[in-house]
Amino acid sequence: MIRVLLFTTALAAFAADSSKTIRIDVAQEKPGGEPKHFLPIVGDWFVTQEGGRSVLMVDGRKWKSGQPAGGLVDKARAIYGSRHEDFIDNVKAFAYYPYAVAQGVDDFHDGEISMKFQIVDGVLDQCVGILFNVKPNGDYLTVRFNGKEDNLVLWTFNKGVRKFVKRGTEEWPLNMHQWYTMKIVVKGTKLEGYLNDRKLLDYTLAEPVSGKVGVWSKTDSVICYDDFAVVPAR
Repeated sequence: MIRVLLFTTALAAFAADSSKTIRIDVAQEKPGGEPKHFLPIVGDWFVTQEGGRSVLMVDGRKWKSGQPAGGLVDKARAIYGSRHEDFIDNVKAFAYYPYAVAQGVDDFHDGEISMKFQIVDGVLDQCVGILFNVKPNGDYLTVRFNGKEDNLVLWTFNKGVRKFVKRGTEEWPLNMHQWYTMKIVVKGTKLEGYLNDRKLLDYTLAEPVSGKVGVWSKTDSVICYDDFAVVPAR
């Protein structure tokens, strides 16, 4: 637990320099265990090998009714300290949406978040998303791609209620076992969503973004993630 807190503090100090891109990946981590650079909150997250490189994977093949990740209390406390109880209550309310919080980004509000992803498997769903605006009570936003629907969509999660907000302008089928990029750009209340550098989503949020960030999935999706990067606005 002390190691996690020290690691978080060190990354937070690095994140405080807004002139730098914050890169968060598991390239130097040993395959087989939970990631250190991401805190799994819901679902089964671990480091795996893909193309000779360590990458992050969510494995939903054991998903049934949805379970918070192991050690949820300690992880919630590491993120929000004494305010962690409300966070835990809301996590359990929608536990079939796996997500992991990136270490070292305490308050993303303006800038870009990008990552690479690969769809590996999923019978019910093949969903991958960028998590952002994560609040101390567990509320958050996500821009996600669904390989079953071929679309990019903005969703909001508020007090345990999942709500559709806006769908991207076009459908875009992606191949399994192939790397793609996803990016969001936030400027005040303006949100843009990109797939392979093509803008598919434009939306004006009700209020500015402010919170933690990470990666997201759904039910039995099996997804690999790599090159997660945050570029604060300059």
